[in-house]
Amino acid sequence: MANIPTPHITAKEGDFAPTVLMPGDPLRAQAIAQRYLEDAKLVNNVRGVQGYTGTYKGKRVSVMASGMGMPSMGIYSHELYNFYGVESIIRVGSAGMIDQSLRLRDVVAGMSCYTNSAFGRQFGFDGSLAPCCSFELLEQAVSAGKALGVQLKVGALFSSDTFYDESNPAGALEKLHVLAVEMEAAALYLNAARSGKRALALCTISDNPKTGEGLSAQERQLTFHQMMEIALEIA
Repeated sequence: MANIPTPHITAKEGDFAPTVLMPGDPLRAQAIAQRYLEDAKLVNNVRGVQGYTGTYKGKRVSVMASGMGMPSMGIYSHELYNFYGVESIIRVGSAGMIDQSLRLRDVVAGMSCYTNSAFGRQFGFDGSLAPCCSFELLEQAVSAGKALGVQLKVGALFSSDTFYDESNPAGALEKLHVLAVEMEAAALYLNAARSGKRALALCTISDNPKTGEGLSAQERQLTFHQMMEIALEIA
């Protein structure tokens, strides 16, 4: 393919499996590869954004970090979908609780994503966008969760461009029954829609901005096993 390698990915044609799991943190990508994949091979390490391909239960699967925020997710998902032939990307990330009925370590699935980002304007639509996941992947994830004894919480996510947000939109979003806030899913869903590919965001609740309760960085990196297992089962 003429477009590879890219400025951000040095993998060769065929190095990625049709499905890629994408955590934000490169160290989480490494941890997933080491814990779950057999014969995992490092296929990208540009800027420390690690990508691996191996097998899970005999099925070829890749995992690569997206980095933090929609601009970074936008770059990596675009290149994987359009240059490396990837068909499905499953985000496996952390999220802050908005719905106060949730608990730390609950796993949520983003059926759609609200956002305060202008990322979608590049596609020629000036109104508000709330892009949706692949229903097929969502349906499979719910079934896989049940088989594993995990009840996925399904609903809307809020993808924010601002981590320290002085406008504090959580109260309004809670009234709209938005589940959680994160920073990448809307860009992933929009790139998937534009590319005619599939995407799903699975997130584990890592903190509650309203109360200050939260998990440590090491816990976020190493302990989100239920979410990883659901993603791997549907990869």
